[in-house]
Amino acid sequence: MKHKPWWQGAVIYQIYPRSFQDTNQDGIGDIPGIIKRLDYVKSLGVDAVWVSPFFKSPMKDFGYDISDYRDIDPMFGDMADFEQLTTMADRLGIRLMIDQVLSHTSDQHPWFLESRECRDNPKADWYVWADARPDGSPPNNWLSIFGGSAWQWEPRRCQYYLHNFLVSQPDLNFHQPAVRQAVLENVEFWLKKGVHGLRLDAINFCYHDRLLRDNPPKPTEERKGRGFKEDNPYAFQYHYYNNTQPENLDFVEQLRALLDRYPDTVSLGELSSEDSLASMAEYTQGNNRLHMGYSFELLCDEFSASYVRRTVQTLEAKMLDGWPCWAVSNHDVVRAVSRWGRDAGQHREALAKLLIAMVCSLRGSVCLYQGEELGLPEAEVAFEDLQDPYGITFWPNFKGRDGCRTPMPWNDAEIHAGFSEGLPWLPVARSHSSLSVAAQEKDPDSILNQTRRFLHWRKLHPALVTGDIEFIETAEPLLAFTRKTEDEALLVCFNLSGQSGQWTLPLSEIVLLDGHGLPTGKMARGQFELPAYGALIARIL
Repeated sequence: MKHKPWWQGAVIYQIYPRSFQDTNQDGIGDIPGIIKRLDYVKSLGVDAVWVSPFFKSPMKDFGYDISDYRDIDPMFGDMADFEQLTTMADRLGIRLMIDQVLSHTSDQHPWFLESRECRDNPKADWYVWADARPDGSPPNNWLSIFGGSAWQWEPRRCQYYLHNFLVSQPDLNFHQPAVRQAVLENVEFWLKKGVHGLRLDAINFCYHDRLLRDNPPKPTEERKGRGFKEDNPYAFQYHYYNNTQPENLDFVEQLRALLDRYPDTVSLGELSSEDSLASMAEYTQGNNRLHMGYSFELLCDEFSASYVRRTVQTLEAKMLDGWPCWAVSNHDVVRAVSRWGRDAGQHREALAKLLIAMVCSLRGSVCLYQGEELGLPEAEVAFEDLQDPYGITFWPNFKGRDGCRTPMPWNDAEIHAGFSEGLPWLPVARSHSSLSVAAQEKDPDSILNQTRRFLHWRKLHPALVTGDIEFIETAEPLLAFTRKTEDEALLVCFNLSGQSGQWTLPLSEIVLLDGHGLPTGKMARGQFELPAYGALIARIL
């Protein structure tokens, strides 16, 4: 049997360090906190951890605005702490992946401080600068994801600079070869430190259209796609020219060539474009681009068996030789049990268990966000406690990303649920206390223990880890498919509803599997009856 790379079918646990565990009591999580809890992460049965940014930063976007790519922000610790983290992860057999934010820097980065001073210094063309139109307005109609124009006036140069995100996150000019070389050298710094992989933030935003052409308008009926609502003008355009340019693929290939010099390392690209599934396929095509790609298709509000089936089938048709990675929660979106469980009622715990099993049963790798294994709902954060500039700008229609970033509840009997003895940077949600790790450890049927049960059980079935997938047409709310390798074939069906449902089995020669921990059903009058948020997983004979 052909050996599969470690990352194919891997479950990757995302740690948002600010909110994971604080050890110096300043109310902000840190790298020693990750070290303290790494045994817990290992117990889940995951294969790798992805740590969100911990680099030196003014923290305008909480680490995604980097002022020094090769240093650790003091609030998170120091390089000795990071080296201890890599050592412990290696000892526990956990692969360590880190975020790399390559398309933009902080406006406090030395490169930008030099670039903005004048038009003829050594870094003058390291960022995207453009002259004003004759009337003084920005050079084109490009918009920032965080609202308003993507251009900011800089009086020192009497030019505008591009920022696809916050004003304090100027975009690098990847058309300049020296920029590409410097970025790759920063990446290699961490590869030499022994990291096993890179999660590449907004990787399709590195290049812009050289001609600075206007983005075309989007019809009103299409403005609610890609997670943007009509109160954000970003939804008013097709973003054809400010990201996902053809030249970007050349840079991705340079990046992959660098990674190939470090055996067993992996790249996971975040891709958000006008057709994110097509971009996932394109950016992972062949053996010289990204190893894996993920998009926001399962991080949206829409939830149904037909939507999940259509999304995965569409990607399968496009991604002929790439490898997908799926997630239903992360640090940028409303937590899945709140987003998809508005009608779950008393079955919310069962839904949380099912969602983990479902995403871990699709073909591909999986990103599991911290607290997802506890079934944490979205936290309610009062306006006066908000930290996210995105939420502050768009309040109250959009409350930002703080609700999914509140501190991890470790022990409901301790102050601030065991996250910190100091005042946390975001309040610990009251709704999270009863779902703490300590509380769930005691209950063998808790969401936490079910997550452990399923992830360990999954490793026993190669078809669920790396097998091919083929969907079976079913009526709502049933999602059914097969997973097959040369040595194993499984039939899988999930009931995505709080009501029991019946299914006429498409195959007769099957043996039901147990040990996965999900509620399963029984045959009745020639049909299989699945309980609310239940599952059927069977071996095909």
